[in-house]
Amino acid sequence: MSDRRGLLIILSSPSGAGKSTLSRRLVDWDPTIRFSVSATTRAPRPGEVDGQHYHFMDEATFKARVSDGGMLEHAHVFGNFYGSPRAIVQEAIDRGEDVLFDIDWQGAQQIRNSALGQHTLSIFILPPSIAELHRRLRTRGQDSDEVIAKRMQKSWDEISHWDGYDYVLVNDDLDATEDKLRAILTAARLRRSQQPGITAHVRKLQAEFEETS
Repeated sequence: MSDRRGLLIILSSPSGAGKSTLSRRLVDWDPTIRFSVSATTRAPRPGEVDGQHYHFMDEATFKARVSDGGMLEHAHVFGNFYGSPRAIVQEAIDRGEDVLFDIDWQGAQQIRNSALGQHTLSIFILPPSIAELHRRLRTRGQDSDEVIAKRMQKSWDEISHWDGYDYVLVNDDLDATEDKLRAILTAARLRRSQQPGITAHVRKLQAEFEETS
């Protein structure tokens, strides 16, 4: 057991609000932060490595993991199951490693209600305006007009769940938002729940106090 228990860091946002960029910046700032590797029932694509890109498993195994509490969160998407294996995350946070999740509000809610919920740190990233969100989606040049329209339609459903998170940041300045993320993470690492040795230390102080009184 590490002298610090790791955090389950959840970052959510509508597409285009800056979540992926901020996630990469957090890992660049502290390379000990690891991205969560999801499990999936879909077949590996060319070049994908089991355990690196996904944990690939058959549907029966996946459903059994869900039934016995082995998935922190899971979802059925386009005919396949996806989820976050609990054991791998548990081992990481017991080593004092923070695990970063790039998931939506439904997955965030499942993790907060899981056996590891007390170790979560959830942050929602808002755009400064809907017009700016649309501009960012267009200027990054990754999607067709049809896909952008679908992402914009979905964005309000995602934004409407902002109040289910510990922290909410408006990403109107990327550098400033990154600074705030660092401050939030630094403080969360000092939570009482993240310091497994603090109870023993207080008991030691109590014993010393009783010896001298």
